[in-house]
Amino acid sequence: MNKAEILVIDDEAQMRKLLEITLQSNDYIIKEATTAREGIALAASHPPDMILLDIGLPDEDGHSVLKKLREWYTNPIIILSVQSSEEDIVKALDNGANDYLVKPFRTGELLARMRSALRLAVPEDANPVFKSDDLVIDLATRTVKKNNETIKLTATEYTLLALFVKNEGKVLTHHYLLREVWGPGYIDQSQYLRVFIAQLRKKIENDPNRPELIVTESGVGYRFVSKE
Repeated sequence: MNKAEILVIDDEAQMRKLLEITLQSNDYIIKEATTAREGIALAASHPPDMILLDIGLPDEDGHSVLKKLREWYTNPIIILSVQSSEEDIVKALDNGANDYLVKPFRTGELLARMRSALRLAVPEDANPVFKSDDLVIDLATRTVKKNNETIKLTATEYTLLALFVKNEGKVLTHHYLLREVWGPGYIDQSQYLRVFIAQLRKKIENDPNRPELIVTESGVGYRFVSKE
């Protein structure tokens, strides 16, 4: 039983009905808001476990709503929008969205993205050991093993990998990764990221040319995916 509470902020009646049927049939508790003002008020009065947010709201731009929510709301937010431009997707992810699905979407994919994002709500120290197939990453001891053999990583490689692990399933944009690992002055130095992603893949992927752990989100960034 999931019993996680999901707040849907969307002004489209048909979409809310679809989400209501889908989420309730998968044991989620759903609350609904049709405007930005109503959604923010509901989130503030009783913070849900997750928010599904539409960008095209009647009273306020969804990107602005996302920024306001991220000033205090720490649980996952997934954007559901008809806007499919790379600019909109990157903007939402940079502003704190955990994920972005373009309407119309497959409900199975939505549920999978929700399960992945909800795992991020667990406190970091609750499970400092990450396992995926033959890869084991212990954040407490800063050790990485593959097939029971210790993998030697540089400090930067480990910092990048740890950031991925802590955000498992979440799309991390190029700018976000560069800012968090190298600092604000490097957000346009995408070559740094490409080099270190390639190095990490050589060390942790079974086939670096066909990565299954560090997955490229074309034009946006990367997503770390567990094979468990």
